[in-house]
Amino acid sequence: MKIISEADIVKRLSAPVPRYTSYPTAPHFHDGVGEGEYRNWLAKLPEDDGLSLYIHIPFCDRMCWFCGCHTKQINRYDPIPPYLSAVRQEIALLRDAIGFAPLLNRVHLGGGSPSMLKRGDLERLRSTIDSNFQLHDATEISIEIDPSDLSGEEFEAYRAFGITRASIGVQDFDERVQEAINRPQTFMQTAATVEGLRGAGVRSLNIDALYGLPYQNEETVSRSIEQVRTLDPDRVALFGYAHVPWMKPNQKLIPEAALPDALERVRQARVASDILQDGGYLPIGMDHFALPQDSLAIAAFEGRLRRNFQGYTDDPCATLLGVGTSSIGRLPAGYVQNETATGNYVRTVASGRLPVSRGIELTAEDKLHADIIENLMCRYSFSLSSLRRAHGALTEQVRTEIQDALDADPHDLAGFDGDTFWIHPHGHGFVRTVASWFDTRMRQKAARYSMAV
Repeated sequence: MKIISEADIVKRLSAPVPRYTSYPTAPHFHDGVGEGEYRNWLAKLPEDDGLSLYIHIPFCDRMCWFCGCHTKQINRYDPIPPYLSAVRQEIALLRDAIGFAPLLNRVHLGGGSPSMLKRGDLERLRSTIDSNFQLHDATEISIEIDPSDLSGEEFEAYRAFGITRASIGVQDFDERVQEAINRPQTFMQTAATVEGLRGAGVRSLNIDALYGLPYQNEETVSRSIEQVRTLDPDRVALFGYAHVPWMKPNQKLIPEAALPDALERVRQARVASDILQDGGYLPIGMDHFALPQDSLAIAAFEGRLRRNFQGYTDDPCATLLGVGTSSIGRLPAGYVQNETATGNYVRTVASGRLPVSRGIELTAEDKLHADIIENLMCRYSFSLSSLRRAHGALTEQVRTEIQDALDADPHDLAGFDGDTFWIHPHGHGFVRTVASWFDTRMRQKAARYSMAV
């Protein structure tokens, strides 16, 4: 019997697949879904359901070469106020299309670098949100932070805005790695940001760290994660760097020869995970960690963990409205994505139209497979009996898909007992690969993705 090495297994299972922050995934969106469809879906939202709001701030004052987000580098603040004016107009347009003031359970400012926003602009944005939505005492308001944006004056602005959760980008503290990705940021700078946010009443902090970056190895990752742990964040998101230079030209500045291979990436992720778990953090899904008392850990324990465009979440809302350039919205009927070019976005909103550029309407089969994939990504399992309660007779086709998946599983990643399909613990690191076995859309249309580990 031939013994297969870990390197061979990793090589076979690291083929590029989606990250599954949605299903169907973004490459399947098309321009056949536009403003008309979006307005129709918004008008059908139930008045007694809460929803979430994502606001994209695409601007940065430097271009991080590793970044895969829709961003725009600016050297002065002037472009931001007119863009925020369009954002406020879009919020009002959404409120009018919905027909009532919805209850907001979550508000997230993402980017780009929303930490660039000045106090006056934050105040005007919060006023617009208050005028068009209903917030309550438990509404979570979060923001993504680049410590290099902060002078110290912003913390009181965050308190006034009502920020309850902040996500701090770290990536890596090693100077050579930082130079290779154009992201200089000292540990002391980051620690000062943590102290300032906590002093401003921000109740929960998340730190984003990366593995798989140029010049990283197990030793450098270990040092950085040990430093992260000393900051006592409530959560840590440990993402694998997604090298997609065909989509993101800034990544062409990354020295590819310095990137670790798939096996080294797996080992970096493993050593970081061990350090975090030794420090009392619980693993959440494939790349998040949280302290036991954190709401994300509680949601995972209670089986309420979800997945959306920000990664793992305890947000129960079926509807997430995306505002700003490139933002993706999720509704019960389907997905929509806004214009990605800032100029087109501003002009469209100024004309009184919702700035939708593409999307996709969900079929019954899409909803079935979205349920399967989210369960695998969040719980590493799904059951036919649960699927049948939600999707009826359509569930019967999944038996054939399960058998096809098991036939394509030479490394015993998964099991099936007649009702429950699960991923074995040794296969958890390859959950994206297993999820792709149930991605019927991927079989219909080829697209390029980042590696699976």
